[in-house]
Amino acid sequence: MKRSAAILCAVVVLLVSLVGGDCTRIAAQACEPSGNVRGRKPPPGQCNTENHSDCCKQGKLYPVYKCSPQATSNTKAVLTINSFEKGGDGGGPSECDNQYHSDDTPIVALSTGWFSHRQRCFNNITIHGNGRSVVAMVVDECDSTAGCDNDHDYQPPCPNNIVDASKAVWMALGVPESDWGGLDITWSDA
Repeated sequence: MKRSAAILCAVVVLLVSLVGGDCTRIAAQACEPSGNVRGRKPPPGQCNTENHSDCCKQGKLYPVYKCSPQATSNTKAVLTINSFEKGGDGGGPSECDNQYHSDDTPIVALSTGWFSHRQRCFNNITIHGNGRSVVAMVVDECDSTAGCDNDHDYQPPCPNNIVDASKAVWMALGVPESDWGGLDITWSDA
């Protein structure tokens, strides 16, 4: 059944592309949650709320994803802010090199599907938002498959459409610091 649904979806995407429609929305719909994680209350002082990060709520179900919407030359996403420095709200070291990085460098973490099993490690992406663009290097995964545990700083799983960026990216896009947190953007491989 799943295979025939996947084939049907591919046919619909092909037909829409042939008539010049917007395939992004259809491709995004093909990426459904793969399950849930039940929230656990973090031990005292264990959830870093730097950059207004959320902490998991006891008993709440959070969706998890093994996929992201299809990456295109104009991929829609939400830009969030993350610290990649030791002790920051990003939790542990970056997935690509097991190192911490300066928040003064334009770097990002991508949702699990876009991170693609480290295939985008150290690749640059171009981010468009707020009327500007910036090139940033992928150094980490914003884990969409797990969360609410010590490894993830007791934060919920990442949604499947996130570009989690250092403050350098936000500054390059000219977004006032008071507005940092969530911004609709587009991105592409550079």
